[in-house]
Amino acid sequence: MSDAKNPSLYDDALEFHKMGQPGKLEIVPTKPMATTRDLSLAYSPGVAAPCLEIQKDPDTAYDYTARGNMVAVISNGTAVLGLGNLGALAGKPVMEGKAVLFKRFADVDCIDLEVDTENVDEFVGAVRYLGPSFGGINLEDIKAPECFVIEQRLRELMDIPIFHDDQHGTAIIAAAGMINAAHLTGRDIKDIKMVVNGAGAAGIACTELMKAMGMKHENVILCDTKGVVYQGRTEGMNQWKSAHAVKTEARSLEDAMKGADVFFGLSVKGAVTPEMLRSMAANPIVFAMANPDPEITPEDALATRGDVIMATGRSDYPNQVNNVLGFPYIFRGALDVRARTINDEMKIAAAEAIALLAREDVPDEVAAAYKGERPKYGPGYIIPSPFDPRLIVEIPLAVAKAAVASGVARKPITDWNAYAHELRARLNPTAGSLQIFFDQVVQNPKRVVFAEGEEETVIRAALEFRAAGYGTPVLIGRSERIEQTMKAIGLKNLDGCEIHNARLSEHNGEYTDFLYRRHQRRGMLHRDAQRLVNLDRNVFGACMVANGHADALITGVTRTYSVSYDGVRLALDPARGQRVMGLSIIVTKGRTVFMADTTVTEQPSAEDLCQIAVQAASAARQMGHEPRVALLSHSNFGNAPGGVVEVVRQAVMELDALESGGHPVDFEYDGELNARAALSPDLMKLYPFCRLSGPANVLIMPGLHSALLSSQLLQDLGGGTVIGPLLVGMEKPVQIVQMGASMSEIVNIAALAAYNAR
Repeated sequence: MSDAKNPSLYDDALEFHKMGQPGKLEIVPTKPMATTRDLSLAYSPGVAAPCLEIQKDPDTAYDYTARGNMVAVISNGTAVLGLGNLGALAGKPVMEGKAVLFKRFADVDCIDLEVDTENVDEFVGAVRYLGPSFGGINLEDIKAPECFVIEQRLRELMDIPIFHDDQHGTAIIAAAGMINAAHLTGRDIKDIKMVVNGAGAAGIACTELMKAMGMKHENVILCDTKGVVYQGRTEGMNQWKSAHAVKTEARSLEDAMKGADVFFGLSVKGAVTPEMLRSMAANPIVFAMANPDPEITPEDALATRGDVIMATGRSDYPNQVNNVLGFPYIFRGALDVRARTINDEMKIAAAEAIALLAREDVPDEVAAAYKGERPKYGPGYIIPSPFDPRLIVEIPLAVAKAAVASGVARKPITDWNAYAHELRARLNPTAGSLQIFFDQVVQNPKRVVFAEGEEETVIRAALEFRAAGYGTPVLIGRSERIEQTMKAIGLKNLDGCEIHNARLSEHNGEYTDFLYRRHQRRGMLHRDAQRLVNLDRNVFGACMVANGHADALITGVTRTYSVSYDGVRLALDPARGQRVMGLSIIVTKGRTVFMADTTVTEQPSAEDLCQIAVQAASAARQMGHEPRVALLSHSNFGNAPGGVVEVVRQAVMELDALESGGHPVDFEYDGELNARAALSPDLMKLYPFCRLSGPANVLIMPGLHSALLSSQLLQDLGGGTVIGPLLVGMEKPVQIVQMGASMSEIVNIAALAAYNAR
């Protein structure tokens, strides 16, 4: 959550939410709407056909409408995480964020609905009649005990999954960690003695799920702000607490902790003292899940006892109990079998699937986030990473199987292998791969030069870069101008950033001599070098990187790509054996395509195209994709010989020659192909001799003009996201953003530059 005590984060979050189209969601049609016929099928008169079919058989609504992949996130804003009772409207940004996570992690379409009432009957009445619109309901940020009543009543009234994530999401992830912690310490869940501190929605749900998994009632002590929930207590009680009251002499949390095997904290910072921890049994399991600050920090816990297994709700500690590991995938599985509800069997199946995933060897994508060290199952790794690409398969698969086995599925799945393949195809790995790269930068921060340091957008990006932990931003500019700009936009300090005025820099003379040595035999005078260092921030920034005073450079916000590139090239060369090129990443629904060269080589030769193909394939593999490279032209396999076609054909022969000459090409490639044939499985069938086993995901363009125009059209008209173009092949990391790039685009590209500075 944004923190008003952190002005930079607070202001950046506001800027993020209002830039471009306000908010984080939009509605996008899934069918063509280009012609009058399209409209007549989508609406009147054609829409009558599915309406009549649904009237005859309501289940066909899943076939003819979006209901089967649509979830509503519904809240009244009475318990917004970390912020309390903000009300329905103020809680809307959180609900939009939740909806985005559903789409990002499990390809579940989601819409947020804010119900402006704290009255339980009114809330239930408003939601119950929305059933025909959605395949499931995710209740969110509703205070206890009302949340218990609302969920129970809606589950009774509706025949679709009703899931209060604050309760069950936390419980499922905590249960997954608990399964593994018990396994590591040789415990059987039915014999474990557990203390739960916090009798709100999450605390009650954790208690109930652990009992559903076999923990004995008498072995669980629930505590709230008034102490132990014991049999006979009357103060501060309700029916949900009473259900977990036990016969015990313990009256305080301190009493309850003595001899306990496990502590689950869903309460407040500092609730657990070192003395309490010392009183627990051997090899204690402590899940301190209070946010933003845990009941006891891992540092204090490990300093008190070396045999403790810790988990928290924080992303900066190992073993984060993160709900995003659960709710998107649980709904994915429930929707895919058209479940009537989400029952205990499905929750337990999800917890077990998450637990087992942590015991598997982690994929390279996850290992990259741990400084290249592959995490292994153990006390420091009992809960998998949220960016583990296997989550989208393992959890929905387990949930769907449990739904079918427990009899709540209306659409049983018979071919589980086919379903697993369908799940793998739902999400694209690129976004997760990028985040893994960014995580690695946090582990190994860098000094990155922001050449246009006086620009408002660049200053904001530099501050965000610093706040994200990516390293030290180095702003090139005049300090007084930067301070004026910051004052005008309400920013107060640049702590953790550096400002370098090119003209006043202590390295000015060093950079001038460096530049002069490079170009003195190419007509450059010493005074020319001095003028460039003084006045051209791209040249000065590139000199910083070339001389080891910074790790990477980001520029391009105020100048054309070619001007920025020419300035950088005065101080930096291509890497040995590499060709400098631009690589654009186009992310659309269901696929990612890499396009090269989109910035540098205007009319590539066959040899150029061959080298571009090799480097682009390598970059695609680094992003988690197995490259299938198509060398494009306007024709397919000789339909229009001559000109560019011959160059492309020769480039394929150059790749063949590498293969036969003892330099194996480790990716699929073919050409010449036009774009439609390269991307369409149906059109590719017309050419059974084509070497590509599926649609191409790396497109090698025949010239800069076609590459640049295509990527720009895709960005503005294609409905996808274009990342980059990334500058590939320089001896030192340099990235040039497009003019007018947003703060987020600058930060992302700067982080990629920092990643490449390893």
